[in-house]
Amino acid sequence: MKKYTISLILLFAAFLVQAQDSKNFIDQNYIEVTGVAFKEITPDEIYLSVQLNEKDNKGKESLETLERKMLRTLEKLGIDLKEQVTLKDLTSNFQFYFLRRTDVFASKEYTVQVKTAAQAGEVISHLADIGISNIGLERVSYSKEDELKMEVKLMALTNARQKASMLVNALDRQLGTVLHIQDYDNPGISRPRAYEMKIDANSDALYGSRAADAIAFDKLRVETSIQVKFAID
Repeated sequence: MKKYTISLILLFAAFLVQAQDSKNFIDQNYIEVTGVAFKEITPDEIYLSVQLNEKDNKGKESLETLERKMLRTLEKLGIDLKEQVTLKDLTSNFQFYFLRRTDVFASKEYTVQVKTAAQAGEVISHLADIGISNIGLERVSYSKEDELKMEVKLMALTNARQKASMLVNALDRQLGTVLHIQDYDNPGISRPRAYEMKIDANSDALYGSRAADAIAFDKLRVETSIQVKFAID
């Protein structure tokens, strides 16, 4: 019984301390502001979808021949075949085209990862030279996403302090210590719904010799907001 009595006393004491802290916080003069920040970055992980299709060359070359030519070309461009080239799921990406009862053309799809728009242009241009032109943009991303999100959070906190300091100084008061920080969200990278490769209108052609220099990508945008309460001295 004595043990339970001591526990109740400790619990009640803790409640009083918490209540006192809450009262002290409410009784203080404070200012509440929302800091906002954003940053735009160029994607450094670009994923291209490359489809090998016997139908494109009317069966003049087998799927295996097209595949070997593609891999040799990518290797010459400095692409790591093990790390940057992946074959999509066989069950969903082997397709057959029946033009006549005797004509069956197979299709196989790969994902090729590059780091820059220039590299994407090189892949598109050189694969087109060997007869592979069914290439599209699969997705883009940024490799240091976690570090970028933290950087934007710190920028938002700095923005909050600057905003609060400006308002308080205008009233001839001084900004005090931080009382509370409310981090509403985990900053996300926003991507346009129709994210596509942009082609220079002055380029000879998408798959021409200037394709490597003609391709560009919109920047990705990271933004966040953080609510901060500062004491007013």
